[in-house]
Order: sequence, then C-alpha cells, then structure tokens
Amino acid sequence: MDATEAGDEALEAGVADAPERRVALIDRSLHGVRLDKALVAMAGEFSRNHLQTLIEGGHVWVDERPMTQASRKVSAGQQLVVELVPTPESRAFRPEAMALPIVFEDESLIIIDKAPGMVVHPAAGNWSGTLLNGLLAHHPAAATLPRAGIVHRLDKDTSGLLVVGKTLQSVTALVRAIAAREVQREYQALVHGRVPSQPFRIDAPLARDPQSRVKMAVVGSGKPAQTDVSRVALAEFDEGAVSAVRCKLHTGRTHQIRVHLATRGHALLSDALYGGRPGLGLTRQALHAARLGFAHPASGQPMQFEAAPPADLARAWQQVVEASEKAL
Repeated sequence: MDATEAGDEALEAGVADAPERRVALIDRSLHGVRLDKALVAMAGEFSRNHLQTLIEGGHVWVDERPMTQASRKVSAGQQLVVELVPTPESRAFRPEAMALPIVFEDESLIIIDKAPGMVVHPAAGNWSGTLLNGLLAHHPAAATLPRAGIVHRLDKDTSGLLVVGKTLQSVTALVRAIAAREVQREYQALVHGRVPSQPFRIDAPLARDPQSRVKMAVVGSGKPAQTDVSRVALAEFDEGAVSAVRCKLHTGRTHQIRVHLATRGHALLSDALYGGRPGLGLTRQALHAARLGFAHPASGQPMQFEAAPPADLARAWQQVVEASEKAL
C-alpha cells in the first residue's frame, strides 16, 4: 500500500488526524549532530521546540530504537523515523462536542451564558475545550466565519452573557454595533474598598502593561476606554470593606473593568493579577456579565438579555447586600 492509499484509508476510517510518519537515512552532512537538529533538516516546517517535544514524547526512533533525548548524537547511515504529531495550535480550530449554555438562538445569532473557567478562544495553554471549539461542533457553518462568529470575549474566569453571530452579515453588523457603542453591556462586580455612593465614570486609555505582557494598564497612548460605575451595596467585613457595584461598558478593551477599578484602589475580589485578595469564598475574579442589549442584526428589533450570576458570585453578592442592609 502506498502513502496515498494509506491516507485515503485513514480518512475513510475517521482517523485523518493520524500523524504523518517520515523515514530518512542520516547522511554524512549530519554525522555527529544532535538529534533535534537532524530532525529540523528532516521536518523544517516544524519548530525545533515542537520537534524536541516529539522526541520527549516517544515519537522518534533511530535504527528502530526509541530516542527521548534531543541532545543524542546521530551517525551517518542510521535510519531516523519520526511521527509528526500536529502542534496544539494546528489542532485548535476543530469541532468539539460539548454542552453549550445557550440562552437564545435563531438563524442569525446565539446568546451564550458562559460559565467561569471556560476559555472563549484558543490561545497558548488552552488550545482545546474552548467555546470556539464547541461552537464549531454545534454550528458547523461557524467554520466559515471569522473567529467562528465570536464578536467579543469574556475573560476565562468572568461569567455571563456574550453574543455570537451565525452568518457573515450578522457578524459584520454586530462588530459595527460594538464599534459604534450601540451594544449595552452591564456587569456585576465585587471589589475591595468603599466605592463612592454617587455613580461615576472612569475614562482612562488602556494598553498592554509595559512591565508585564500578561497585564493591561492605563497608558496615555493606549486606546480610549470608558466605564460607568454605580454602587449597589457596601459592607464591612473582618478582612475589610467590600462594595457591590454595577459597571456599564462604553468600550470593550481587554481587562477593562478589572484595570479601571484596580487603578481606583478597588481591585476585584480574588483578582490576583490586579491586586485583588481572596474573599467571601470566591476563588475567581468577582465579575459577571449580567445584561446584554443590542439591535437584532437582521430584523433591527431591540434584544435584551439578563443572566443571574453563578452560585459562587451569587452567594458572595448576597452576603454584601445583606450585611449592607443590616448596617442601615
């Protein structure tokens, strides 16, 4: 059986993801070089780092003996075999059947009530099990859309509502509506400290933190960002004051609410990245996308959705509200 026939048979059997197997003889030009360098010459389309991972994973053989040390030297005339297992990145945009928390769906869009801990879009460290993977399985036509129709994101540990377009027309209309600030997004958050009783707006541009690439920061040259903040309740606990607040976004920058509140001295509870301390039983940042409003991309009819916070945040929120009422 030649390579083409083997490939066709694998497709018919539903195992098209079976790794390619390459075989080569080490020539004199590679005599005495490291095994990983020999593999680069043999499979140059892969990074050396990925090829080292294949060696460590037992996917490389020299003269039919498995090799797991990248620094091992090879000799001219030896047979080198490698199974080219795809990189995680190359496997990222694939359908994965999962239970999606769908609040609403029609021919144009899907409204998701995302659970905390779910990653929206594949990225380093999370190349599978994301909302995008679930959407590709639920709605195969999403494969033809930018980012599978996802027009805005929530952080991994933020819960709540987000909208996904199901057609290119819907995606385009939703993206334009967000850019024009015509999509209403309201969040619930629990923060450290005593937030002022009067509503206020934080207007501070955001950009990548020059000191840490995993963080965002207020930077004069950053993109405009505005957040409206209103206090719902304030309570005193042994570990300090906690405020329950609602935030309305006028822009949707990465980590916007988290950074804006932290710069005012009101980091979210359990948001370690921006200085938040654990509290009220929460093990993730205390942020929930509670309300979402926009014009339907096809009909133009107003759409409004609300989602109660998950149990962890609901319990903590209730503690603040009840303690606040008792203090009156």
